[in-house]
Amino acid sequence: MEEKYLQDISEIKKMMNKSSQFISLSGLAGILAGVYALIGAYVANQLLMNHKSYYITLESRTFQLIVLTAFLVLVLSVVTATILTFGKAQKEGEKVWNATSKRMIINFLIPLATGGIFALILLRNEIYGLIAPVTLIFYGLSCVNASKYTFRDLRYLGITVIILGLIATEFSGYALEFWALGFGVCHILYGSIMYYKYDRK
Repeated sequence: MEEKYLQDISEIKKMMNKSSQFISLSGLAGILAGVYALIGAYVANQLLMNHKSYYITLESRTFQLIVLTAFLVLVLSVVTATILTFGKAQKEGEKVWNATSKRMIINFLIPLATGGIFALILLRNEIYGLIAPVTLIFYGLSCVNASKYTFRDLRYLGITVIILGLIATEFSGYALEFWALGFGVCHILYGSIMYYKYDRK
């Protein structure tokens, strides 16, 4: 009787976790996003090294190519995450688009959109040194905010990226390196932990 009671409690706990947490996030998507970010950082670094002038203007081809590289990294990361999340959800019999996933996305996008607008304002005012730190800090805040509705591990990724963003503010001359560390290395480490904890079966 006692064993059945404990089993029932365990089932109720699982049901509560499913209703309050979006558990279809893919660790492999995090790893690949990190790889894309490192490739993007390498390409951006090569473009900067081959740029002939000391200053980069918004109209320069180098700047346009860096923006294009960042955009491709973003698109690849989103598409990969979407495909792998749908695949994991189907495998586990979960719905991708439900009340919990909606809350997670909304809470993720609010700080992210705020940071994106802030970065564009900095860009327009030619305050280039703060763009990388700002994107790191607001992305970290997005992860912390969204972690309430998914795996708690996302919270630690967010805190780590926020700390890197604050350090990058002090050492603005190494913005690209901190960007690669935050979006590249941290994503690979976080994705690997997620994969081995939750995905590998």
